[in-house]
Amino acid sequence: MRSVTYSMGVSLDGYIVGPDRAIIPTAPDEEVFRFVTDEIREVGVHLLGRRLYETMLYWETDDRDASFDESELKWAAVWKPLPKVVFSTTLSAVQGNARLASRGLAEEIERLRADPDEGNIAIGGATLAAEAAALDLIDEYRARVYPMLVGGGIPFFPRHERRVDLELVETRTFTSKVVYLRYRVAR
Repeated sequence: MRSVTYSMGVSLDGYIVGPDRAIIPTAPDEEVFRFVTDEIREVGVHLLGRRLYETMLYWETDDRDASFDESELKWAAVWKPLPKVVFSTTLSAVQGNARLASRGLAEEIERLRADPDEGNIAIGGATLAAEAAALDLIDEYRARVYPMLVGGGIPFFPRHERRVDLELVETRTFTSKVVYLRYRVAR
């Protein structure tokens, strides 16, 4: 069965977007960017909320390829063909290799888990991840913790009153002092 993963960059105080609406990090270093590109290669389908989908449209635009450096070209080559499912109540159409969700989150994930395709089911965006966490649908939490405190914004972890026990699967410290933490939900 396919695993559902939630992976984002996060400040040490737990935010994926700061109070200034800047995504954490604003510009990842080359080593971390390569790591994230390798991580996305394990993904078979990516579920996104509207805000993250709109942010990631940058990578779907062919006319930007001329300005991309080598690592950005590698990322775009992995991201563009990746199937994406967008959860939105305000969008009527999406671009690239994306489709609007036709079911609720639990039903979409149930269908995708049963699909014989390979690769993880990745969730992107705090609101969508919070809904998935509340429904106990996330199998792994993957955080790239950046050495910064931003003091507020959009939290990585949903704020709900439910304890979730985790098992540490992997850690890595990058030369930039970013720390990768990969936890599996203990079931």
